[in-house]
Amino acid sequence: MKYLMVREEKDLAIVILIGGKSNRLGTEKGIMELMGKPLILHQIETFQKFDNDIFLIAHSEEQIYQYKKAISFPKTINFVIDDREIFAFQNLYKPMLGIYSGLKELDSLGFKHAFILSCDMPLIKPEVVELMIEKLGKYDCVIPRWDTGFLEYFFAIYPVQQGFKKAELILKTKNYGLVNFVDKSWNINYVSVEKFIKPLDPNLVSLININGPIDIYKVIKLFQTQ
Repeated sequence: MKYLMVREEKDLAIVILIGGKSNRLGTEKGIMELMGKPLILHQIETFQKFDNDIFLIAHSEEQIYQYKKAISFPKTINFVIDDREIFAFQNLYKPMLGIYSGLKELDSLGFKHAFILSCDMPLIKPEVVELMIEKLGKYDCVIPRWDTGFLEYFFAIYPVQQGFKKAELILKTKNYGLVNFVDKSWNINYVSVEKFIKPLDPNLVSLININGPIDIYKVIKLFQTQ
């Protein structure tokens, strides 16, 4: 079944950040298995329902090789390597570098928006993706927001051209926190987690990050009981 909430061609692409160093796990996070398949394949299978181009942002050719050695990817998946031309720290791995590299590639291809997420959120419900796309409308940006004010920066839709320029500025000024990425001049739709996402995903498994084995047990239990 293909979901209906598909933006027009070249409007929205999916960007999955796989380039971080998983020092705590000792292995590539996206390759870790959950319910019989790697974390990254759970995401890919969900987003393939929407017919949007999918880009995986890696830190090196070696990392891409490791992923391809472990996983048989669909031919439609695109890989992008971190662009370190303006980032002098060769042994430093920052999500902002992946965002910059992904948005730079999408800008060159003419995309307008990017759904950016980390590779450690495997059990995203298609209904939640559909909601996020629906909420984009004429906005520049869509970000889930909890009642506490906490924002889900790594599960959000951003403007490609403005985001690319902002990420470039951040890399040059070395203020790498993602909180600095969201520009107040953007037309942002903050989507309430409790009001809009929770009814579609009662245990909110779509927003759970896998940082270690204990998180795998936790997310499986929540997934099976909702």
